[in-house]
Amino acid sequence: MTHTKKKLFTCEVCNKTFSKQGIFRLHLRTHITEKPYACEICNKKFSLLAYLKTHVLTHLKEKPYTCEICNKAFSYPTDLKRHSRMHTKEKPYSCEMCSRVFAELTNLKQHLMTHTKEKPYDCKMCGKAFSQQGNLKRHLLVHTKEKPYSCNICSKAFSQPSTLNRHLKAHSKKKPYSCEMCGKAFSQPGDLRRHLLIHTKEKPYSCEMCSRAFSRLGDLKRHLLSHTNKKPYTCKMCSKVFSQPDNLSRHLMIHSGEKPYSCAFCNKAFTEQFHLKVHLRTHTKEKPYACDVCYKAFAQQHHLKTHLRMHTKEKPYACIVCHKAFAQKIHLKVHLRTHTKEKPYSCDVCYKAFTRQHHLKTHLRMHTKEKPYACDVCHKVFGHKHHLKTHLRTHTNEKPYACDVCHKAFAQEGYLKRHSFMHTNEKPYTCDVCGKAFSTKQDLNKHFLTHAKKLPSTFNKSNEAGSADS
Repeated sequence: MTHTKKKLFTCEVCNKTFSKQGIFRLHLRTHITEKPYACEICNKKFSLLAYLKTHVLTHLKEKPYTCEICNKAFSYPTDLKRHSRMHTKEKPYSCEMCSRVFAELTNLKQHLMTHTKEKPYDCKMCGKAFSQQGNLKRHLLVHTKEKPYSCNICSKAFSQPSTLNRHLKAHSKKKPYSCEMCGKAFSQPGDLRRHLLIHTKEKPYSCEMCSRAFSRLGDLKRHLLSHTNKKPYTCKMCSKVFSQPDNLSRHLMIHSGEKPYSCAFCNKAFTEQFHLKVHLRTHTKEKPYACDVCYKAFAQQHHLKTHLRMHTKEKPYACIVCHKAFAQKIHLKVHLRTHTKEKPYSCDVCYKAFTRQHHLKTHLRMHTKEKPYACDVCHKVFGHKHHLKTHLRTHTNEKPYACDVCHKAFAQEGYLKRHSFMHTNEKPYTCDVCGKAFSTKQDLNKHFLTHAKKLPSTFNKSNEAGSADS
């Protein structure tokens, strides 16, 4: 300790200076860890008397500090001060590196680690590092399988308080966050923020490599990994690698068996909130994604995206063998099997193999005689869904397929195709016997009978000739 002419007391450990000796002595205790003030109830010790007095309030349950706006009471003045910022929107703590502001000092400190990449908290079981102690504590539950947070309504247990809170909203049905533009309500503020981007069409985050724009920073970060092909996140249990930490977190639920998101209608559980959200639409029949061109609505956004390619004629998936392009990735995947001759779906009854799973499913009905599709009007049953769809047109008289030349309409696409040959004079069906061509298969079949009728007489003459020789 050195006493300067200006009456300043300087700490030799951290070089901090003080103008008053009493405050300086109190500061020294932070280095020597002296804690002379003990709580008579729980024996916890403190370096300052003020800290002890504040601590005692936790035993007394006394809350002498009240918010003037909402009347909520607190045990500590600091808690009241932090709470008040919720009303005033005051954010006094600013990051010197990116100018982002925070309401609490602890939040600023945590944020600073995103710049320094510092992760001081290590998991002793798998070595994974975290920037925050709370994140490490939550991570440890993956190893211990502990689920300390229980729902007081249905007793379902969760490993995280945040997942319990999300689950509780399924019981309450509360959606306190409403969109001012369309009135749609949400249970989470984050869901509302994401929804608002649909209206604003704002995409402030751009990729410097391909100029693709995104509405969320997280989406841009995920996209950037598609250029680097980096997968820095590894599962310690099965060694599977991921490009995103949240993808790894979701994957870990496979090992833990945790499904924190439950359907309030049928109790089906999901590992991800998004999957629950999509599933709920099977109950509500909600189709929030509508086509701007034809107004057809869809339950899932990617179904709308796929549908829009029907209008734009966009085919982003190209075959590397023959360069044929497809609107959907699954169609390209199936097409590639025409080159590889791969038929991964095999019938257990007759061992016939198929390139597509639904072809196998349809084929199996030939063995089972199952006809799961029934007409609501006449109760006729069908083995294929498209056969029922075609049949229903006999009741509705719907004819969606129109000829571009004469505008004649047909109930089935095949009928239109055959009709079009009348205009083009195309005759794709050829007789194998005489080479004569026809525009429809029915005409070919009728013609073929003229050859078939001649066969018995020819056969009889040859038989008679054989008898005469003998």
